[in-house]
Amino acid sequence: MNYAKVELLDVLKDIDFGSSIAELDGLLETARVETSAFSDLASDKVDLVPGTKGSGKSALFRIFVEFLPQAFLRQHRVVIAHGVKKAGDSVFHAFRAEFEQLNEDDFQDFWCIYVVSLVNEQFLKDPLYEAYLRDCAPEIELFKLSCQQARIPEVKAARSLMEVLQSVLYALSRMKPKLTFRPPGDAGEFGLTLFGVPEEKKAVKTDDGVAVLPVYMDQIRTSLEQLLKKAGLSIWIMIDKLDEIFPRRSLLERTALRGLLRTLRIFTSDTIRLKLFLRDDMLGAIVSGGEGFAALTHIVARQADTLRWSEDQILTMVVNRLFWSEKLCKYVAIDPRRLEASLQYRTDAFYRVFPPTVHKGSRQSPTMSWLYNHTADANGVVTPRDVIDLLTRAKQHQQGLLTADSEGFQDTIISAQAILYGHNELSNHKRTTYLEAEFPHLWPYMKRFIDGKSDYSPQAIRSLLGREWQDVVVDLRSIGFISVKGRKEAEVYSIPHVYRRGLQITQGTET
Repeated sequence: MNYAKVELLDVLKDIDFGSSIAELDGLLETARVETSAFSDLASDKVDLVPGTKGSGKSALFRIFVEFLPQAFLRQHRVVIAHGVKKAGDSVFHAFRAEFEQLNEDDFQDFWCIYVVSLVNEQFLKDPLYEAYLRDCAPEIELFKLSCQQARIPEVKAARSLMEVLQSVLYALSRMKPKLTFRPPGDAGEFGLTLFGVPEEKKAVKTDDGVAVLPVYMDQIRTSLEQLLKKAGLSIWIMIDKLDEIFPRRSLLERTALRGLLRTLRIFTSDTIRLKLFLRDDMLGAIVSGGEGFAALTHIVARQADTLRWSEDQILTMVVNRLFWSEKLCKYVAIDPRRLEASLQYRTDAFYRVFPPTVHKGSRQSPTMSWLYNHTADANGVVTPRDVIDLLTRAKQHQQGLLTADSEGFQDTIISAQAILYGHNELSNHKRTTYLEAEFPHLWPYMKRFIDGKSDYSPQAIRSLLGREWQDVVVDLRSIGFISVKGRKEAEVYSIPHVYRRGLQITQGTET
């Protein structure tokens, strides 16, 4: 088709791919794609949702905590509460000194109290549930009494996350005489030899065996279950942004999250579920180590498949976002009602906006396949974030091209030139915000590939990475930076397309 450039400028202004950051994405609900992780989570088959950065964990979390609570309450009598919601909640960092004092057992107790506080804030105090709790006065009083016995103070007014954490840490400090806690803005420090109570533990039966809890915490858990059963409800507490609330790759982060996984075992009844959204590389680091991890098989038994997107799912996501624009639908004659029902129709709609191929030639792959393969990491993982980033930059570049020359016609709305520009920008962005920022301990090795080739023989990779090259390759493979193909003596180590431009890597083999 031939499109008048002057008309395309107006159409392009109306196209919005949304934001690659889930918290800022205005199209998240209307353009969502229901993956297997969504279905498993909705049917309460999983409690642990792992995925790489940008794979859609936070999008999935936001869909459940912002868009679905009332539907789940009506249809399934499920209360959806949440923990960390905003990116990098800085209030957790404000308590770093207090967190540094906690060991793994302490963190299990901390997370238990934190869950109870969220229940109090987002369930018992929420007017949405008043009708469900109307006949539960005795059970509510028992729950409150159990909290009082644990010295968790009742606060009738709604509280901020900062205030919730202050309360949780204070309650924990009163349970454990060895801990100290100085509330922000308070000149005095709680002397725990005065305020603390002897730490008393109790074996608690869980779905996968026996866990150990403070006695008062077990009483709280039991009273909460009785309350929920009386109300005919269950509650899911969802926690996201776990890669942003503690210093990355620190002993504190590892200790805190190991304690959280242990807490996951405790809240696994029919009425109380703790559901965690966690980076897959962090999950591996948490459970590794010489100390092992008790009952790990039971935890991963309710773990979703690592979030992965097929080419068809990425196509659906792109088309859903593209044709949210009524102006675009009208301009290229697309019926948005047909998009949901037919993959072929979605494919046809995609190619009314993009060229058939990115590069010229009879043997070139279709544009959608090119996009999928060129945004995949070395483990074959393609994330919605990267695709949205690329296409947003391509659209912006296309607008710039048409503004500079709005005369005549072109045969596609977003050109191959704009797509290549978007990919180059994505690659540069991935270098700085992912490779350098997320993996500073591996960057000294990754930067050795700058200005190099895309593929390496075993001899070349050994020469480049040095004596410990095999251990380094294991780490680089785990983060999707390098892949290994072929048999032992004929192995090829390859850097994926998504990182090549950012590192000025050219196609070819280093032998």
